[in-house]
Amino acid sequence: MVIGGIVVSNIQGAVLRNSSEIFQFWENPPSPLLLQVYFFNLTNPLEVLQGEIPIVREIGPYTYREQKWREDVHILENGSKVSSFQPTSYFFEREMSVGDPEVDQIRTVNIPALVAMNLVRTTPFRLPAEVLLTIYHENLFAMHTVQELLWGYTDKFLQMVHKFFPTVDPVFGYLKKANGTDDGEYVMLSGENNYLDFTRIIEWKGKNKLDWWTTPSSNMINGTDGGTFHPLISKDETIYIFSSDFCRSVYLNFEKEVTILGVPTYRFVPPPKIFANVSVNPDNIGFCVPAGNCMGSGILNVTACKQGAPILLSLPHFYQSEDKYIQAVDGMHPNKEYHETFLDINPLTGVLVQAVKRMQINVFVETLPEFFQTGNIRTMAYPVMYVNESYVLDRESAEKLKIALLESSLAKAVPFIILALGIICGAVFLAVTYWPRGKKEEQGTVDERAPLIRT
Repeated sequence: MVIGGIVVSNIQGAVLRNSSEIFQFWENPPSPLLLQVYFFNLTNPLEVLQGEIPIVREIGPYTYREQKWREDVHILENGSKVSSFQPTSYFFEREMSVGDPEVDQIRTVNIPALVAMNLVRTTPFRLPAEVLLTIYHENLFAMHTVQELLWGYTDKFLQMVHKFFPTVDPVFGYLKKANGTDDGEYVMLSGENNYLDFTRIIEWKGKNKLDWWTTPSSNMINGTDGGTFHPLISKDETIYIFSSDFCRSVYLNFEKEVTILGVPTYRFVPPPKIFANVSVNPDNIGFCVPAGNCMGSGILNVTACKQGAPILLSLPHFYQSEDKYIQAVDGMHPNKEYHETFLDINPLTGVLVQAVKRMQINVFVETLPEFFQTGNIRTMAYPVMYVNESYVLDRESAEKLKIALLESSLAKAVPFIILALGIICGAVFLAVTYWPRGKKEEQGTVDERAPLIRT
């Protein structure tokens, strides 16, 4: 069997053991990911504040090579568990990008101002905040470079707010804490006791469950981190993945068989019901935060796990979301081919051959009567950007995998080959034994064939 291009002899080999080939691959994966970022640039800000529909233009991709590795690894409980951190570094790929992130500017929602307005709107700080917004010329929409929006910039207004609310970070960026850092400690099962538990996460940040949602099932940590899976996967199996980006566990179902780099795989995709409204999928009631405050299908409110920022997640261009979200913004063109998330897994080995994770970041906006900066803007999920994170197994590992699969197929075929050879040999033996003898008895002269006693 092969795990990530590393050949092992059997299912029992799918175990994270210190210094093993599988362990080394898991610790330092050879295949980097690509992170492509697309922004939605607003073209009519004044009209939007007057109540008109936003008109946005997609700009991208800005592509980054994404390198992950494991550090501070510890083997626990006689090898049955493994703990580790997984930092990530990003390296800009200019040849695969549409422009220069340090130069290109995007007009989008001013998140720092919006967060501050929501934070103080019902407090005695409302009036001082409005004065500060005016002094610093903070509006609901602002221009920033791609570099600033992704990796962070110090906001003067947030610096002032931070003096009164220390929990407010004066530096804002959608990925500001992602480069060169990790998302917390993971504890996962090694597969020592059961191959089905190979790299299944049981703890994250010291907890065995989440605390953002309102039901036990929605707060469960299920599955792997999406990079490794147990062998012998069936079509009727549900694949679970815990994603700290989504602030929850997600699941995928079998869609079809595909061949990638000559390797047969099962494609698994998230079903539409995973982000469906509670009227369609009652199990999603736990993701209504605050309790009872449910979004429409296709939208996940992650404000609770994003330090109070009114962030709503969806698939790109509101793919598989309710039509009202698509129609609320001019420039949304959902398409299965470009906006779907999927995993291509070799079912025999559990090796991830290809994967694409797509996620859109939206901001909840509405008119706040306390602040003139919001004007008469419509209540909506405003799209800011989406990411396309992709992975393909490197060709060297793919070739090893194909050889291992061929050897496995031959091994499985040996009993049938022996059976077939046995049947053939048996038939030949019978033919040699009986058929030729009958032919010889009919040969010779008439006298030779005559009876010994003649009358």
